[in-house]
Amino acid sequence: MFARRTFLLNAAALAAVGFLAACGGNKEEAAPDTSKPLRVGATAVPHAEILEIVRPLLAAEGITLDIKVFNDYVQPNVQLAEKRLDANYFQTEPYLKEFNTARGADLVTVAGIHIEPLGLYSKKHAKLADLPNGAEIVLPNDASNTGRSLLLLQSAGLITLKKGENPLQTVADIQDNRKGLTFREVEAATIPRILPQVDGAVINTNYALDAGLSPRSDALSLEGADSPYVNYLVARPDNKDDPRLVALANALRSEAARAFIAQKYQGAVIPAQ
Repeated sequence: MFARRTFLLNAAALAAVGFLAACGGNKEEAAPDTSKPLRVGATAVPHAEILEIVRPLLAAEGITLDIKVFNDYVQPNVQLAEKRLDANYFQTEPYLKEFNTARGADLVTVAGIHIEPLGLYSKKHAKLADLPNGAEIVLPNDASNTGRSLLLLQSAGLITLKKGENPLQTVADIQDNRKGLTFREVEAATIPRILPQVDGAVINTNYALDAGLSPRSDALSLEGADSPYVNYLVARPDNKDDPRLVALANALRSEAARAFIAQKYQGAVIPAQ
């Protein structure tokens, strides 16, 4: 399921290849080092799909993009820190900060690319009001996504948190749980597989899309387009200014990439401003 996939370029992407190749970059900027492929780690959906779309844009600049697909949130950072990757593209800044603190790493953001609104899903109940008293809700077990999930449940009116909008709250910070919801925290990648067994689950959009869920139509509650949780292209301090990474960041923020995101994901993934 997580094997690398090949995707057809849409018309906007094809047009952008010619446009970027014709225009080129600022002549005063250092020429990209094209002597070796640019190795980028990503989760399959939507990150690897978006990287596939910009591959021709980089090729037009003489850069070979090597995409390595992961099914978890830990190894892309571990391998980047160990210099087995040049960059990765899958995570929000709060998650990155949590990883750096926990692992003693110093990975850095390069550019914000898109937003994936987080959603609460259920296979057993059609709407929020149908959630029974004592319903079991599954949350991602990493601190940044647990806190983000609780904020989503608070905005849905299911709970109230002690610290308002603090993004790093835990289940212990729930002040009012009017339905007596029970919570289980598990690894984010496994949540779609156990969704049918529970009353509800908060699922990251990349895993929701990969499981065939449509955030706009299937989520009982969904973050808005104003979500601050932007997904970033990430690198190390020693290579963050690599011209190849600058070229990749520009391609990921190009009109071709934005058009592909808008067309393919229909609001489930939103280009960052």
